[in-house]
Amino acid sequence: MKKKKLVGVFMSLMITAGLMVGCNGGTQNAGTNSSDNNGGGGDTIKIGANLELSGGVASYGQSIAEGLELAIEEINKEGINGKKIELVKVDNKSDAAEATSGAIKLISQDKVVAIIGAATSTNTLAQVQVAQDNKIPLITPTGTNPTVTNKDGKVNDFVFRTCFIDPFQGTVAAKFAIDDLKVKNAAILIDSSSDYSKGLASSFKKAFEENGGKIVAEEAYVAKDTDFRATLTRIKSANPEFLFLPGYYEEVGLIVKQARELGIKVPIMGGDGWDSPTLVEIAGPEALNNTFITNHYSSGDPDPKIQDFVKAFKAKYNKSPDAFNALGYDTAYFLADAIKRAGDADPVKIKEALAQTKDLSLVSGTLTLDENHDPIKSAAILEYKNGEQQFKTKVNP
Repeated sequence: MKKKKLVGVFMSLMITAGLMVGCNGGTQNAGTNSSDNNGGGGDTIKIGANLELSGGVASYGQSIAEGLELAIEEINKEGINGKKIELVKVDNKSDAAEATSGAIKLISQDKVVAIIGAATSTNTLAQVQVAQDNKIPLITPTGTNPTVTNKDGKVNDFVFRTCFIDPFQGTVAAKFAIDDLKVKNAAILIDSSSDYSKGLASSFKKAFEENGGKIVAEEAYVAKDTDFRATLTRIKSANPEFLFLPGYYEEVGLIVKQARELGIKVPIMGGDGWDSPTLVEIAGPEALNNTFITNHYSSGDPDPKIQDFVKAFKAKYNKSPDAFNALGYDTAYFLADAIKRAGDADPVKIKEALAQTKDLSLVSGTLTLDENHDPIKSAAILEYKNGEQQFKTKVNP
């Protein structure tokens, strides 16, 4: 999504937080901490979901919400330590400033003990300082930028994720291009306004060149652009054998469609940002042939745990689950497991239990967290054929 000016985000955060601490004479954090948060009181445990339910990447947030809701229904059948989960959702409207204010609301007004979201790295980063200051665990299901959990070598101790990070995704794509598709050179086209896109491109380029590949063209666009023909014409003139296109589905769909119209027939590959049914509507099924993505899971994977999830999801929503559905589902179980091991709904205890997670069996793989709170898990490679995703292979870390 288009990145808002950082100054605006942090001014919004500081002004709002300043007003909140002013109510307490300026001596406490903006929200709550483990001693005064009542989100785990009574018979329920309040969990926040700060998601893109509208706006430019609404498909992602809506998919995560569906996965969360299915998982919480299942979890609540037995409960956690005698309590039920209550999910409190806020719509960040695919906007970083809205994500910041949403996090503040969830903590100060709704008294949640943890926040799930956002879907994108930019909107997750906008919440990190709020979570850190208020000692409330923040878990992004799909924010893949490394700085979400570790900034300048310092771990954000209250921030976690259930997805793999950009360097792994970009490296997997590069090795697939060289080893499986046998290409020797590539072009890269990025969204210059997206931390996600730039992160994947950087790791792809590094791994591709280290494995003997050559980058013959590097171009950029900005989110919300709609005409990419001039940029694609320059890429075509460089005669690449492969195009790496890490971006979000709205622009990617148009780019793939226009690339094919210009006669660019080479394989095109991106990351999990492509994973939306809307992509096929925008690009068209035929244009997506000979395109590939790295993703967190595939509904076509024969693993019994995956197929059980697919069956349950189809029964509830009458459609096949995408990776964002799966990661939303997994994040609910990741958090529920930590709350159970913590013994109660104290946010600091939950944070400690999350950090100690090891060999937790989830739909998107067996999850063990490393020292940066990033999962060590597998990646799936999917191919589009006639508008349908097909499972191609699984790559282990």
